[in-house]
Amino acid sequence: MKKVIVIGSSNTDMVVHTSHLPAPGETILGGEFLMNQGGKGANQAVAVKRLGGDLVFVARLGNDVLGQQTMEVFRKEGMKTDYITLDDKAASGVALISVDSKAENCIVVASGANMTFSEADIDRVEKEMNEGDIMLLQLEIPVATVAYAARKAYEKGLKVILNPAPAQALPESLFEHLYMITPNRIEAEMLTGVSISSDEDAVRAAEALCKKGVKNVIITLGSDGCLVMEDGKAYRVEANKVTPVDTTAAGDTFNGALCVGIAEDMTMEQAVRFASKASSIAVTRMGAQSSIPYRKELD
Repeated sequence: MKKVIVIGSSNTDMVVHTSHLPAPGETILGGEFLMNQGGKGANQAVAVKRLGGDLVFVARLGNDVLGQQTMEVFRKEGMKTDYITLDDKAASGVALISVDSKAENCIVVASGANMTFSEADIDRVEKEMNEGDIMLLQLEIPVATVAYAARKAYEKGLKVILNPAPAQALPESLFEHLYMITPNRIEAEMLTGVSISSDEDAVRAAEALCKKGVKNVIITLGSDGCLVMEDGKAYRVEANKVTPVDTTAAGDTFNGALCVGIAEDMTMEQAVRFASKASSIAVTRMGAQSSIPYRKELD
């Protein structure tokens, strides 16, 4: 089994359900409150683990109540915690999430220990990189650390997959180290300047990303499925039709599942279909990690 190294954020999500998302200055009486594990890195790591991948997870937490609780959750998932650092100086990351009656959300993150991620944290996992096959990264840790990890993994021959979320500008040198990039519509528009309102637009955006040096591109389009650019050829993969309850962690489930599919030597199209199926299950459930399915649910 090929090893998947996930490097990224871990947060505690605090979620409130509301009829609608508040306007500036507006106070809303919300409904149910949930507290659960989140953070794009941790969500993707849990997806890899639950879907049967051989996982190495690298993260930073605060040495506080939330950090200790998170470590306990990871152990219960059967995840190794060798490369998870408890920081005495920084707090654990927290995300404050509002979800409205249409399953749309808005999120504010206090990154805490996630933003203390440094090159030293990447160097600690060098032995795993020497034996690894796939590295999955996102953008809730410093971009300089992401770029360093991508370069180092690329030089060791790993397939580096970047989920460029949350959307932000990236150094041009990063792209040539990527086997694949998996933006959603907004992220793809920001990275390329191409406004996406049709399949043709999505193809143009994917081509623009390939020109920067990325080998493969998957632009996720929510209920419209995704546009895949594989070795210069573009094709669509339709989404599974479901009624969404909460879209939190849908993209993270997709990315974790995608890495498992690639690690199992599925074709790209098979891996994308596998990932689409996993994320379609996740959106029918509340919460981030609590919504991620297990392999037996997909088989």
